[in-house]
Amino acid sequence: MTPQLTWPQVLAWRLERHLVEPAAGSDPVMIARRLCGVQAQVASSAELALAVRSSAPRAGAVDEALWEERTLVKTWLMRGTLHLVPADELATYCATLGALRFWEKGSWQRGHGVTAAEVEAIIEAVPQALKGRSLTREELVEAVIEVTGDGHLRQALTSGWGALLKPLSFLGELCYGPPRDGRVTFARPADWLAGWPDALPSAEKGGGSLVRAFLGAHGPATPEMFDSWLLRGAARKAVLRGWFRDLAPELAEVEVDGMPMVTLAEHVDALAAARPSEAVHLLPGFDQYVLGAPRDLEALLPAVARAKVSRAAGWISPVVVHRGRVAGVWEVKDGRLAVELVDPVPGGALEAAAGRIAALLGRPAELVVG
Repeated sequence: MTPQLTWPQVLAWRLERHLVEPAAGSDPVMIARRLCGVQAQVASSAELALAVRSSAPRAGAVDEALWEERTLVKTWLMRGTLHLVPADELATYCATLGALRFWEKGSWQRGHGVTAAEVEAIIEAVPQALKGRSLTREELVEAVIEVTGDGHLRQALTSGWGALLKPLSFLGELCYGPPRDGRVTFARPADWLAGWPDALPSAEKGGGSLVRAFLGAHGPATPEMFDSWLLRGAARKAVLRGWFRDLAPELAEVEVDGMPMVTLAEHVDALAAARPSEAVHLLPGFDQYVLGAPRDLEALLPAVARAKVSRAAGWISPVVVHRGRVAGVWEVKDGRLAVELVDPVPGGALEAAAGRIAALLGRPAELVVG
């Protein structure tokens, strides 16, 4: 018989798996590994996402892991956005995302003002330009032009949010290097990371590993949910089905309030035993707890809150979570921690959660509820 679960059970289990309830993360690398990466488009949000899950948060721990220990790496991955992932897992992400090859589509090339030949030239030139060194974006652009002899690439490479560099990231040829005088630099993973493999894993192996990791944090789920999280539904259906089919011996079918889904078989008992959470948590913007789920998942993100959470230009607001569900949004401004609720939450629990966030931010703030 297919196990029957409820969304309150699933959300309580996810809070625990996300190291939110309780805050049980041991270090940034362990937390990023559990969450399947931490979105880092806004560096302060990524640092807070890691701190709020840490049992003993420590200032500077993220920079140490990135630039000194090199156990954490920053680059463009899921949905083409910047993420922090464990350095020893980057090859798996690249094997999976690199197989999707969105940059070969004519619509993508036209949208960025380049031809197929120019995209290929960039992909060939960047590894040559970066070999054995790290470069700022401006230095990298000039080096690519020197290698290709194509001055037209300057405008394309300097506009936008690094769109023409993202294929290199997906292919495992580019990641963030150490900041220089406050400026971003880029490096090759082969030069920057210890133990980088001579060749990436196969797409089949990488995809299966990533599905397993995704379900371990964001399950139960459907293939479509994974596809949306990975690259906004860009995976070919046959490839997507293949990843789940190959992982089938490790999976179990469940129903969540009547909706068929799959999860890792090893987690079924814990899901069935989960009891709904009554706790209140404040999570930062771009948090994986929100990003790992579909925007139309009413059980987690009620319709009345969607416009407040998913805002213009892809901005994802900091959220108040009660009973595992988004109950509002928050921000710190002018010495106040302003909370806007869409559902009532216990006042004492909200004050405690706000106090913890203010302490992590190092900014005492007056709680104002609207």
